[in-house]
Amino acid sequence: MFRCLAAFLAASSAQAHHGWAWATDEEFEITGVIQSVRLGNPHGEVTIRVDGEDWVVEVGQPWRNDRVGLTKEMLSQGREITVHGHRSAREGERLVKAERVVIDGQDYNLYPGRTS
Repeated sequence: MFRCLAAFLAASSAQAHHGWAWATDEEFEITGVIQSVRLGNPHGEVTIRVDGEDWVVEVGQPWRNDRVGLTKEMLSQGREITVHGHRSAREGERLVKAERVVIDGQDYNLYPGRTS
């Protein structure tokens, strides 16, 4: 019984992070310079520098990024990026879930059907 409960709680915790529950409902926009990129499952992460501080931006799963044309080449180090999405609800945590990003004037809408 204990093992079942522990497995359920671990799965619930992982689902909460990889869904949207950890982020605020408020729209958030941030612009910075790409420092590093890790694309893959369960979602990609892009670290950007904003006013001397690093922020982690969660972009989509590999299939979602591919669908909108957001490639590792587009996310190259040193490139400026504007992120539209939702920041972490945890005070002081510099983490953003991207709904769309803008690079060189090109808009990559990762969640076209999503409404806040």
